[in-house]
Amino acid sequence: MKIVRYTIGRKTAYGILDGDIIHSLTGAPYRHLIRTGHTHSISDIKLLAPCTPSKIVALGVNYRSHGEEMSHRIPAEPLIFIKPSTSVIGPGANINYPPSSQRVDYEGELGAVIGKRTRPVSIQEAREFIFGYTCVNDVTARDIQARDKQWTRSKGFDTFCPIGPCIETELDARNLTLETRLNGERKQHTSTADLIFPVYELVSFISHVMTLLPGDVIATGTTSGVGPMQPGDMVEVEIEGIGILRNYVAKR
Repeated sequence: MKIVRYTIGRKTAYGILDGDIIHSLTGAPYRHLIRTGHTHSISDIKLLAPCTPSKIVALGVNYRSHGEEMSHRIPAEPLIFIKPSTSVIGPGANINYPPSSQRVDYEGELGAVIGKRTRPVSIQEAREFIFGYTCVNDVTARDIQARDKQWTRSKGFDTFCPIGPCIETELDARNLTLETRLNGERKQHTSTADLIFPVYELVSFISHVMTLLPGDVIATGTTSGVGPMQPGDMVEVEIEGIGILRNYVAKR
């Protein structure tokens, strides 16, 4: 099922998306999916990022094709970094182009959303700790990344982590088609079967480094075809079975 987070009036809530109808839930969905009995048309609400992560743990160089285009060697173990929770925006929101950068890139990715507190778990156990999957755009100030030689600033600006439009809870993420489009033109196209380190391995590896909390997101890495965006552009990340995450680029 598709879980969304939304606002209507002054109220923020989670819901189950069924076609064009949202069935409102009581509280966050990770432990129990309890319907309130209220429904809304999707045309009457504003979608938000479908979760509120305490952190986004992202992967560098997790597709060979991206490593080749960026002249990075393939890592022997997952290369992880953190994007702050303040970088998160939802579908339809603006990606703000910071004045300190001259090149801001899109990076379409599959996101795994954690469903319960996760401390060291095995690869075999990892599946039960994943609540579902979503689309992520790991927006990157590429020139700043090159200058800094590390990734915190270049990937940590406010609005640099669009997530959405929903969390799909009934999905096998091992072979999904992912596509990124800029102003309608396809720029990235891959299958999650090409991940160097698959999702369950990532959950296990990260859980041995840090505790993952419900709503945390693992952004599993991007494929080749990354490129720059400009103010006025529209960027879309579409993943089979999940939907389209659409955002717009604006001057900060």
